[in-house]
Amino acid sequence: MLSTSSYCVFTRSFLPNPIKGFPRPATLRPFPRILESHAKSPKNRLSILCFRHDHHYPETPQPEVIEHYLHEELVQSEFNDSSVTKRDWKSAIQKAANEVFKVIGYGWVVPWNAMTILQVMLLWTTAFWFIGSWMIPFAAHITGFSKESLTFRGQALFSLVTDVTEGLAGVAILLRCLSRFRPLPPDWFKFSLKGYWQLDVITGCLMFPLVNRLSQFNLDLLPLLPSTPVTLSSVEQSIMARDPVAMLLYATVVSVCAPVWEEIVFRGFLLPSLTKYMPVWCAILVSSIAFALAHFNIQSMLPLIFLGMVMGVIYTRSRNLLPSMLLHSLWNGFVFLDLMK
Repeated sequence: MLSTSSYCVFTRSFLPNPIKGFPRPATLRPFPRILESHAKSPKNRLSILCFRHDHHYPETPQPEVIEHYLHEELVQSEFNDSSVTKRDWKSAIQKAANEVFKVIGYGWVVPWNAMTILQVMLLWTTAFWFIGSWMIPFAAHITGFSKESLTFRGQALFSLVTDVTEGLAGVAILLRCLSRFRPLPPDWFKFSLKGYWQLDVITGCLMFPLVNRLSQFNLDLLPLLPSTPVTLSSVEQSIMARDPVAMLLYATVVSVCAPVWEEIVFRGFLLPSLTKYMPVWCAILVSSIAFALAHFNIQSMLPLIFLGMVMGVIYTRSRNLLPSMLLHSLWNGFVFLDLMK
């Protein structure tokens, strides 16, 4: 009687007895000793080989062994679960990063280094300050008049000449400093009516109420000091006087000239140049802070930073200066119309 823990192998002998003079090939004798032990009884063509292996594994596993294997399986399961979770997190982060890149765009190929960036911005800041504070006032002085003595129309024309001169100086600085890197890559300083940027401009306009909220929050956070004299600007004085020519000249300054050259400097040059050393979102933020600081008004820092970020995202998405210039112009126009109320 065979026990249940026995392992039986049934072997059928089909090979005839070897012929004298012709040895049996070795490859046909996988179990020579077993077959030879049964070759003496020709009646036994079917051999039953039973190998007991009771001594290898006990019939009833010990509790310590069960606990050991259960612990190993639990640890392995937890390790597999954590690996799957890590892969899921990495996949989710990668997908989120790809979606962000689709929204804000990718970086530029920047042929110049940080020294060129610093050189352009320092020269532009110096030119902006020198032209507005010294050159134009001095030119007016040697011609025999001062800004304070001008009429509303004269002051508006003075502001227009100053702004145009500052813009031309900024463009000249860019042309001079970047001349050795020509020809520039095709997505630099692009200005085109083509593309699907209209929806981005509309979306940017929907951000204007939030910009107004930030303006009020900024004023509440950093109110004007009681000792600070409240004076009306020449723009506000012209609006109060309802001088149409002066208002038209000021509207040209704030809605045409300023948006064009500011966008060329901050979005056209600074933002793409920074993408060589930092991520796109960080370049948008840094260029927006520089844009806000250039207005020299701490009471409007937060709204200008936010507005600069909106225009930066539009520019990185479209690779086109026209939509950011248009949005900038619309914002300045809305502010100008608000002053006319």
